Amino acid sequence: MLNSGLLTARLFRQTTFLTGLNQTRNKNYLNRPRLRNPIWFVRKERTVHDEMLTPENTSFVKEVLHDKFGPPALIKGVLTFDQSNQSLIRTEELPAVQWRPGLKRTGVIARKIGQYPLWMKDGTKIRTTLLQVIDNHVVKYIPPAEFNPPLEPRQKKNWKNPYGCLLVGAQSQDPSIFTKEYCGLFKDSGVLPKQHLCRFIVSPEAQLLPGTPLNVTHFKVGDYVDVRGKTVDHGFQGVVKRHGFKGMPASHGVTKTHRKPGNIGAGGEKARVWPGTKMPGHMGNRWRNLRGLKIWRINTKYNVMWVQGSNIAGDTNGLVYIYDTILPLRKYKEAPAFPTHFESENDLYADEDIWHEDIHNFKSGSITFKEE
Repeated sequence: MLNSGLLTARLFRQTTFLTGLNQTRNKNYLNRPRLRNPIWFVRKERTVHDEMLTPENTSFVKEVLHDKFGPPALIKGVLTFDQSNQSLIRTEELPAVQWRPGLKRTGVIARKIGQYPLWMKDGTKIRTTLLQVIDNHVVKYIPPAEFNPPLEPRQKKNWKNPYGCLLVGAQSQDPSIFTKEYCGLFKDSGVLPKQHLCRFIVSPEAQLLPGTPLNVTHFKVGDYVDVRGKTVDHGFQGVVKRHGFKGMPASHGVTKTHRKPGNIGAGGEKARVWPGTKMPGHMGNRWRNLRGLKIWRINTKYNVMWVQGSNIAGDTNGLVYIYDTILPLRKYKEAPAFPTHFESENDLYADEDIWHEDIHNFKSGSITFKEE
């Protein structure tokens, strides 16, 4: 006679094995980078040859490009405001939409430029990461019917995709270094070809016209954002560096197993290696998301924001993508700048530095004395 507890455990193991409900410890296969380009990939850079242009001809070509597309707006406020050439934004062509919970705005492309401490007014020190929004412009809007068409008519559900796609580019570059096919993506946008492109899933009410700039004013101080970045690539590493294993002792009969993982198998009925076992392999170069990070400070001149935390994925000068957070308790309770913040002439003379009310501003005195 078998014990009832032992019999129940054995039946549970057999049922789990037959139904395939084994828990995978680590789903890294969902974040692995692609090994080949997709079918819609357009070759980006071309072989640049020396065309023997004089410095005068080179400057003339740049002037023609700037007259056609406008100068790159890397730093806000440095360029003079031209009422006749504020140009690419035509807000009257899009109907005004009132924001409501559930609508999804676009995100921005930023560069991780460093870390900096801030102090609360009660003396608490917090660590922040500086993210700079680098010359973002809308390139194209793809409606839901084209981006992700409905399912086949043979299916019973009357399914309709409610979201479209907004193609955003960052960091203007010289068109001569790109191929003709890649430059064709920017033909109808009115901006210079961009070095980086990203697709953001948006609601149809949040669509923007091609050429609309996206700055750090897309967010406000106190908002919560999600930041997506790619971790630093370390190549093939062992278990000590990759997973933090302790390793075997250095002496007392230990032979050539100082940094090895040890036993990886399992005895009994399994007699196999479990999926997700920590083993040597490629370390880094994986997409990681950090959710619910608070914005403590914003600089509108250089398009820089101070974001909570120091563990944002990526190396210094690496690219990250910033979205509105999806955490239920940190979503927007009040209407944000929807679909984005449209600049005007008066914005050039606004405050460059915007601080959270709980952060101590070192431009103001920390101790005040009353006159006797």
